[in-house]
Amino acid sequence: MNMFETISEQRLHGGVQGFYRHHSETCGGPMRFAVYQPPQAADGPCPVLYFLAGLTCTEETATIKAGAQRLAAELGLVLVMPDTSPRNTGFEGATGDWEFGEGAGFYLDATQAPWSSRFRMYSYVARELPELIAARFPVDASRSGICGHSMGGLGALVIALRHPSRYRSVSAFAPIVAPSQVPWGHKALPHYLGDNRDSWAEYDPCELVRQQTFPGTILVDQGEADGFLETQLKPELFDQACAEADQSLLLRRHAGYDHSYWFIGSFIDDHLRHHAAALGLS
Repeated sequence: MNMFETISEQRLHGGVQGFYRHHSETCGGPMRFAVYQPPQAADGPCPVLYFLAGLTCTEETATIKAGAQRLAAELGLVLVMPDTSPRNTGFEGATGDWEFGEGAGFYLDATQAPWSSRFRMYSYVARELPELIAARFPVDASRSGICGHSMGGLGALVIALRHPSRYRSVSAFAPIVAPSQVPWGHKALPHYLGDNRDSWAEYDPCELVRQQTFPGTILVDQGEADGFLETQLKPELFDQACAEADQSLLLRRHAGYDHSYWFIGSFIDDHLRHHAAALGLS
């Protein structure tokens, strides 16, 4: 396989929606991602927003379902949507369980065999992918934001809190904010990281925000009809942690909305505008 391959490119809202594949040294194999280049990118580098999808998703999910490109075209914002894990790893137990393995990378760097050789989504999203995007697409890497949904919201919060000078903005839809305290985390983290809970804390927003705040307001939207709200998401824990750390947080709860992309599509424009303001586009 070529080191970098264009799978497809189409015109959309005056810009270009593309899907791409490349060989990832970090993840030890091929990885896919999507990029939307707004019309303004034809004239020079634009700010960039990374959107991290959740469990079971791919680079196509948010690209197709979120409806973000229309406003991104107006604002002049590049959108990057990576896959959620390496694929076709051949590891026993990597497929067949939607809460763990392929499609459920949890945006961490695994330390346990065999996962540690391929499941390194934290380093991929925080380092390798931005370097590739900066080299091949018209982006102003100094104006980067990060957003995500569910497991991807976890990833966005973790990466922003661990690199507060690299991202100017962060937001999340229905994020997993306390993986150390909920069943999804209890299932995945021991496989990836072992039983040492100190290593779990490195990927736990509630723990991280107490150590390092983000120099801006974190926007979080949560649907009140979300079936995962009480058992897996627990936004009140992040609300409390942010209050204790004096972290600016805008936590918005929405009656009647669930965990789906209908919820995300309803409020994606607010998130794009949140990032645009921080990235100097408004």
